[in-house]
Amino acid sequence: MKFVDEVTVRVQAGKGGDGSASFRREKYIPRGGPDGGDGGDGGDVFLVAKSGINTLADFRMTRQFKAENGEPGAKQNRTGRSGVDLLIEVAPGTRIIENDTDEVLGEVIEHNERLLVAAGGHGGKGNTRFKSSVNQAPKRFTPGTAGEKRVLRLELTVLADVGLLGLPNAGKSTLITAVSAARPKVADYPFTTLHPNLGVVGVGAHRSFVMADIPGLIEGAADGAGLGIRFLKHLNRTRLLLHIIDAAPPPGSDDAITGGKAIAQELQRFSPDLANRERWLVLNKLDLLGDQAEAEADRIIAGLDWHGPVYRISALQKTGTQRLVGDIMTRLEQIDADAAVTEEGDYDPAAEG
Repeated sequence: MKFVDEVTVRVQAGKGGDGSASFRREKYIPRGGPDGGDGGDGGDVFLVAKSGINTLADFRMTRQFKAENGEPGAKQNRTGRSGVDLLIEVAPGTRIIENDTDEVLGEVIEHNERLLVAAGGHGGKGNTRFKSSVNQAPKRFTPGTAGEKRVLRLELTVLADVGLLGLPNAGKSTLITAVSAARPKVADYPFTTLHPNLGVVGVGAHRSFVMADIPGLIEGAADGAGLGIRFLKHLNRTRLLLHIIDAAPPPGSDDAITGGKAIAQELQRFSPDLANRERWLVLNKLDLLGDQAEAEADRIIAGLDWHGPVYRISALQKTGTQRLVGDIMTRLEQIDADAAVTEEGDYDPAAEG
């Protein structure tokens, strides 16, 4: 299924049912009085995150959604039935934005997490509500109110532990193919992935993480060049970044050092916070350099003035990939452990009193 990460939809909550204006008409009760019931409330519209959905493609055909209206009140003080709420299923990681104002209404992350995006109208009051000592037979009732209408922009950010970034044709798709069951398109000619791919990387029993193959960046991506910000934003939720560099770029393309610096600059321009996130350098395609592989790797590391972790691999040959994913798993587990300690340290028993 085609990946769609941004779409605009129209939602409308249900209208409240009108109140009823009726009077008792029963034998032997000549002055029965008012007995009109209230109208039911209109249905609300919710967005609900559902695991297993990883695209907004279902909204390509259906972009208008309306919840059920409330039913009007009836005689004998019967309240109209409320409209059924409308639950719209979306992929976890979907952010909901008011299209006209750019106000962020919220986001749904966890499975079954829901967000109210349009409130249903209130049911009107029946004439029974207006009976008083000075007005024993009121004819007054109120109509139901309209439900909210909104034009929403849905933006999906992929949920992954590890994000792969680098220039087009750096080998990101090949790497995710080598270490997971994901099968993105790969080829021996320069092209860029057109949408993020997710792969679950298993590392032993009950140990796994999610890796995202983010489409290749080009210079000016932070300003929207190419697919630009649309894909840079997918790195926001990752806990660890792998900067993939083609150690043997084809003739006519940028030198590995030049390309590596360009990606770092685009990351910094897009988000300083993201640029400061933990990032590992992965030198790919070293198998193409033969005896020059080590010397070229050292040259790239020195040219980038890199001081963090460095991995030398061939994604195609799967050389060095198992060590890489094993170290990633260990690091993610350490990040989780550190976060748990921090949360425990923030606990204040006195606050419960």
